[in-house]
Amino acid sequence: MKKIIKSALLKIVCFTSLFLFVNCVAKKKTSYTKKRTVTIEASEEKSNSEATENEYRSRKAEKVIGTALGFSGVRYKYGGTTRKGMDCSGLIYTSLLEHDIDFPRVSYQMADEGKRISLKEVKSGDLLFFRTSKNGKRINHVGLVVEVTGDEIRFIHSTSSRGVIVSSLREGFWNSTFIKATRIL
Repeated sequence: MKKIIKSALLKIVCFTSLFLFVNCVAKKKTSYTKKRTVTIEASEEKSNSEATENEYRSRKAEKVIGTALGFSGVRYKYGGTTRKGMDCSGLIYTSLLEHDIDFPRVSYQMADEGKRISLKEVKSGDLLFFRTSKNGKRINHVGLVVEVTGDEIRFIHSTSSRGVIVSSLREGFWNSTFIKATRIL
């Protein structure tokens, strides 16, 4: 009788162990797959598109600046738009046209284009406008911002005395004749 009980207990233990083992191993995993949707808030979407716009603007500005800097040292010539000589608006006009940006030819007309910005907002590629004539009532000079470092704004332009050069808005003459800045890119 003890043998029968031992044998029965052994069978029960083995059967239970086997049942538990098979149940654990053979148990099918059920996954409930749902279609996942992700919602992007409008502000995030806007900031991504703004970042892309800023990258595009920055690349375009770099190309235009590179073209303008290629004219460094070219002598001044009123109405000029070539390497033989150019004036301030000719430099800007030619540099923009090289990159398929259609823009007015003269500085006072250029000043009517784009969005007016404060000096704190100025970035490379923006335009600076000046009134250098003591008796003149309208803008007669333009420069292209090439670099902003801290509070120093450097711009390329063509002067009647030195031709195409890079100057700083900190310089007394340019600071005193500055009228406004605009963003066109």
